Amino acid sequence: MHQFRPSTPPHRTFIKNTMKHLLFLPLALMAAATLSAQELQLHYDPRHTLDPSQYAHNFPTLYFQYFKNQDSGYTPKKSLDLSEKRDTFSQRPVFRISIKPGSFLLKVQTDLQGASHNIGQTYIQVSQSFRCWKPPVFLSLQYSGGLGVTEPKEYSYYINNAFSLGLSYPFQWKGAWLSAVLNYKYIPYPKPTHDPLFTLYWWSGYFHYKLEFSGDFSIWTENKDHGDAYTAGQRGKRFFFFAEPQLWYNINKTFSLGTKIDVYYHINTPDDHLQVYPTAGVRCKL
Repeated sequence: MHQFRPSTPPHRTFIKNTMKHLLFLPLALMAAATLSAQELQLHYDPRHTLDPSQYAHNFPTLYFQYFKNQDSGYTPKKSLDLSEKRDTFSQRPVFRISIKPGSFLLKVQTDLQGASHNIGQTYIQVSQSFRCWKPPVFLSLQYSGGLGVTEPKEYSYYINNAFSLGLSYPFQWKGAWLSAVLNYKYIPYPKPTHDPLFTLYWWSGYFHYKLEFSGDFSIWTENKDHGDAYTAGQRGKRFFFFAEPQLWYNINKTFSLGTKIDVYYHINTPDDHLQVYPTAGVRCKL
């Protein structure tokens, strides 16, 4: 879930010497994670063709995703024989707190939309869930942020840090794996905003897993007034929606062909219209 630069960004802070170093931070994380990574995707995004008024040209995108699920929330029941039952009842009760990590997710997206297809924007999202109780409901922690470079460079911008805390619930439905997450989201604008954030993740396989359908969508709100000159005087909340469903055909166990469809509402522009941008992509499972 990423909040990209609006057509007239609210925070046009030019990042001088630190920009060239910060741009490579998500890429460094991506390189370090490839030891146990799940997949790397290369997409061609035809946004200029679909929406020439908003985008100057089409561009490629690198998308890295690492997912590890250590605790699905469901533990098979274990039957005890008679000797085990005697040992169990003879033991003195001991109070213990055991923290079980649930799922870990790392996303890094780098858009090569700059001059000569240099890096124009990069975004990172990290989330971790865990629990210390029996019900399959997890505490969820999440961070996201990024930055972008524009021409002219004095309009370069941050994708503001966002910190989220809440609950996640993994479940199955008609053969699909899903996880519903309800978070409290904090963005430290000059005038901070405190809002609910709901996200649904899903994955399903078809035709003996030759076809995969996965992705996520998120809905949230933010204050219209961020405490800067661009948004000063605005009142109330603004509703946001983002989705990135993916459809892949597995050529073999390593390579896939498919698409990722980015859907935005109030993210790239404050105007009240839905933006839908499909891509053509190739995926490599690492």
